[in-house]
Amino acid sequence: MNISTRNKLSGTVKEIHTGAVNDEIVISVSPSLDIVAIITDNSTKSLGLKVGSNVVALIKASSIALATNVDDLLFSARNQCKATVTAVHKGAVNSEVQMDAGQGVKLSAVITNTSVDELAIAVGSAVTAIFKASSVIVAAKKA
Repeated sequence: MNISTRNKLSGTVKEIHTGAVNDEIVISVSPSLDIVAIITDNSTKSLGLKVGSNVVALIKASSIALATNVDDLLFSARNQCKATVTAVHKGAVNSEVQMDAGQGVKLSAVITNTSVDELAIAVGSAVTAIFKASSVIVAAKKA
């Protein structure tokens, strides 16, 4: 798959919670990390999703927020991945932050240079990548 989205996490559908309009799709991307996506019920059907389906979760790097020192905080965003920063590439305004969430899961976020500086993000920093379930696009192979 050729696509500009930096975050492409292969996984298996673990759970499907059907709603009147939207469905919650839980995707296991590693033994210890699940990603939650909210997609329309029509999309669930048109993709032919079932528990056990192989899928790819796509998340734009600009949809991922980074936080530090979050142990005493709760967030409404369903997806929260603890990770270690492996690279920071500063641009004129924004930086791309690359992370390792363990067990082969790599993530990238694009945040402002101001945020990088204020959060003191550097190689080796422990961060939490936070993104909403509605920011996850689910892709599946055609049957």
